[in-house]
Formats: sequence, C-alpha cells, structure tokens
Amino acid sequence: MDLELAGRCALVTGASAGIGKATARLLAAEGAQVVLVARRLDALETLSAEIEAEGRLRPLCLAADLTGPDAPERLRDQVNDRLGRLDILINNAGRAEPAGATLDEALWRSQFELNFHAKRRLAEEFLPLLAAGGQGRVVNLVGILEPFGVSAAQSAIAACVLWSKGFSRTVADRRVTVNCVAPGRIDSEQIRAHFPTREAQADFARQLIPAGRFGTAEEAAALIVFLASGPARYITGETFTVDGGMHRSI
Repeated sequence: MDLELAGRCALVTGASAGIGKATARLLAAEGAQVVLVARRLDALETLSAEIEAEGRLRPLCLAADLTGPDAPERLRDQVNDRLGRLDILINNAGRAEPAGATLDEALWRSQFELNFHAKRRLAEEFLPLLAAGGQGRVVNLVGILEPFGVSAAQSAIAACVLWSKGFSRTVADRRVTVNCVAPGRIDSEQIRAHFPTREAQADFARQLIPAGRFGTAEEAAALIVFLASGPARYITGETFTVDGGMHRSI
C-alpha cells in the first residue's frame, strides 16, 4: 500500500526515545521530511544522523520544552521559516506521575500542561499550515484510561481525548483529521521505570495481557503512521488502542 507520505512534512514531539523515535524512523522510511522535537538535542541529532545514514532525508532537530509559555509559537515559526509547511503533527510527548506521588497543585498543573495543553496549543498553532496542504493530520498520543485511583496525568489524558473529538469536528471541513492513539504496555523508558525487570513485565503480561507480552514501540508506530497517511483521510475523531487486548478496569 502506498501511504502517500513521500514529500510530506511531519513533526514528532518526544522524538528522542520510545514510540516517538520509532514513529520518526517509520515516517522517514516512507519518504517524509521529519522534524524531531524533544528536550534532549544531542539525542535528536544522533537519531537524525542515523536516519540519514539509512538513506532517508535528514530530519530537522529542534530542542524545546513544550510546557514553556511560548514553545508552540516558537516551534511554528521555526518550522515555517525552515521548511515553509507542515502536513503531519504527532503529539507524542507526555509523562505520567510516579505511582503514589503526592498530587499537589504544582503536579496537577504540570501534568495538564504536558499531557493536554501542550498538545492542544501545538495543534492550534500549526492548524493554518496543516490546512494549507489539503491533507493535514494530527495524531495525539494519550495512553489508556485506567482509573485505579486519582491520577493527574490520566485526568489530563481524558481532557485531551474529549478535546480531540471536538477539534476533529471543527477542522474536518479544512481536510484536517484528528485522532488519538492510546498505547497499552509498550516496552519503553517510562514503562521500564515501573517494570524494571523482564520478570516483572512477564508477570504483569501473564495476568492482564491476552497477547502474553508487552508491545514494541514499532508496533505502536505502525498505527500512528497509518493514521498520518493519505489512505486514512476518512478516519477522524477516533481513539485507537494498541494494547494486546489488555484487560482494563473500564
């Protein structure tokens, strides 16, 4: 299948590791010009060089703390000045608070800034560029909602899912689609912090994941890249899980 990604421009946040890194690689492999965004510029430059060495277009690297008050505007200006376009926005950056963390006001605010407001503001700032190309795509990484207790991150994720649905209806007539991807237990830096050993992962998977294992970043990236593709033009306002059939509380 031709994903119609050759020559298109895609920005991936949280691109230095995990799902963001795998998504950037796959977009580049499909011929897209990729913009890598994360706080760690050295990690982005290493990835950019690796992608170029594989015979792909060298990605543009932009270091940014997305929770900064002017970060979305600065990224928009940088992309517009350097490339003059953007067709795809992959809002991958996000992080949950550690289990048992004290949910003080500062943590509530920081979780909403990264997991909801940064995604919303980036999509709003880039909307004119996304609409200009006639085939804009926004994919928001949100995570699965598992309210075993009060979680600031999951509350922010719920807000992002609801906003994404409304935003998708607002921009549909401009030929921009907006979808969410909710990964389950994907082997990544964040997951290893909660499940530091293979034994811990295997025990969890045995009890709660019918597929019997944690997923890979590449498996999540495959769905993200399809939703960013040309053939996905009629899919919008949806949330898709990649979780191996994981049993959830809701």
